[in-house]
Amino acid sequence: MSRIGNRVLTIPDNVTISTENSVVTVKGPKGELSTKINEGIAVHVEENKLTLTRANENLKKFHGTANSNIENMIIGVTEGYTKKLEIVGVGYRFNAVGNKLTVSAGYSHSVEVEVPEGLSIECPSNTELIIRGIDKCLVGEFAANIRKIRKPEPYKGKGVRYSGEFIRRKEGKKAA
Repeated sequence: MSRIGNRVLTIPDNVTISTENSVVTVKGPKGELSTKINEGIAVHVEENKLTLTRANENLKKFHGTANSNIENMIIGVTEGYTKKLEIVGVGYRFNAVGNKLTVSAGYSHSVEVEVPEGLSIECPSNTELIIRGIDKCLVGEFAANIRKIRKPEPYKGKGVRYSGEFIRRKEGKKAA
């Protein structure tokens, strides 16, 4: 029995959900998202409630995933998703110009990254970056790619980290 798959989703008033050939499309005030779900999973929309049912027990693993993906799309088109990154280190900084992000992270060159379509970035300061978008996967993947440029190291804590992320620090060499 899939507990997440059997969850009933509440659809806000300003969101419309349509299904066609196992493709679920969610439209809301912030935009439109669509995803393909397994053909054995049926989507039932009644008034402002959405339920998913599966044809047989072999589709158990897809049932909960489809439910979570649709819930993420509903949240995305109504509220959107945000990831905050911060960079720590002397001379380390973010610089956003248009749809390009320049990251200075201690290399001999600055790393330029193209911002994917559907995302917006904002730099409140040189050391902070805010990524916004309606697609949870796209926001998380872009934030992970930026973090991958210079992961936080455990000795001084320098690098790109998520806001609020705890970096476990190690002790350096001991003096004799």
